[in-house]
Amino acid sequence: MANFILRNAEPKDVSDILRLIKELAKFEEMEEQVVLTEKGRASSLFLLSQNNGGSFYCWVSFRLLFVYLLELLEDGFGDHPFYHCVVAEVPREKQSEEGYTVVGFAMYYFTYDPWIGKLLYLEDFYVMKEFRGYGIGSEILKLLSERAVKTRCSSMHFIVAEWNKPSIEFYKRRGASDLSLEEGWRLFEINKQSLLKMSAK
Repeated sequence: MANFILRNAEPKDVSDILRLIKELAKFEEMEEQVVLTEKGRASSLFLLSQNNGGSFYCWVSFRLLFVYLLELLEDGFGDHPFYHCVVAEVPREKQSEEGYTVVGFAMYYFTYDPWIGKLLYLEDFYVMKEFRGYGIGSEILKLLSERAVKTRCSSMHFIVAEWNKPSIEFYKRRGASDLSLEEGWRLFEINKQSLLKMSAK
């Protein structure tokens, strides 16, 4: 089954993008972190739902899903997009067991390094399990490489979980270097709570 197309994501794809983001997070055992900017709100509403029965919980879940979709829509397809996205789509007759035709995606953006100039940062990259082994991932990476070259980027950067050996080998076969090992860089995060605290000083 090599019958698929790659195309730029459109606003109609946001529900599929969110679904694939969640699938990737589940695969990486980080599903609880897929909350976009609504984490605090989600926690509060979940506590309320526990005190008001299952029907309220369903309403909360639907409302939060709607918020997430709106955020993805605005952040990727608004006046000032924060990300670009490519999706892999199969014909209807090749759809997944659940009935999906969008079976893979890559979310990326362009950024700048004062040492090496422009670079493409690959944020998320995922192909549904039942569609792996057909070259979809390789073609997505090839397309992103073409876009990086076309925009005169010096390199493509991304993060891979240390335990994810298959992905590490996938990238290494295509010439990727492990900067954590070779150059000793460490990834840090300043979370929103800390940002708010610093900005209030």
